[in-house]
Amino acid sequence: MKTKKAIFSFVAFLAIAIQASAQIAPVDENKVAIGGYDVVSYFSGEAKRGFESFSAENNGVTYYFHTKANRASFKKSPERYLPQFGGFCAWGVGAKSAKFPIDPESYDIKDGKLYLFFNAPFNGEQFNTILDWNARTTELQKAAHNNWPSVMNSK
Repeated sequence: MKTKKAIFSFVAFLAIAIQASAQIAPVDENKVAIGGYDVVSYFSGEAKRGFESFSAENNGVTYYFHTKANRASFKKSPERYLPQFGGFCAWGVGAKSAKFPIDPESYDIKDGKLYLFFNAPFNGEQFNTILDWNARTTELQKAAHNNWPSVMNSK
């Protein structure tokens, strides 16, 4: 009996770990942004999941918030909190002129703007694009802003 319980616990842990490292589209099929993470929470230094009960819509996309106060801040000034490049990986837009999915817990605030990043196994190794972004922020940030108008309309 203990063995079955241990196996079940391990499988549940593994499922949670896989889900936690899964890359997501910036907006899912239900038009929910950033996997339900609170875009305002990033600016206080911690990515937090929002709650459906504290939601707001902006340009046809639904954002979830961790608190009513965060929702109020977003409603007052949504442009201040929206992630750059439609929520796609900033490194992907800057370095590869491409749209990459993101890990909502891999992010940077630069010049008061939210940038999100890809962070998952790739070719057998962990590939966290924020590492290269941090090494070449100025170059990649400039390239991403220059590339975004053409990348934005690509598939």
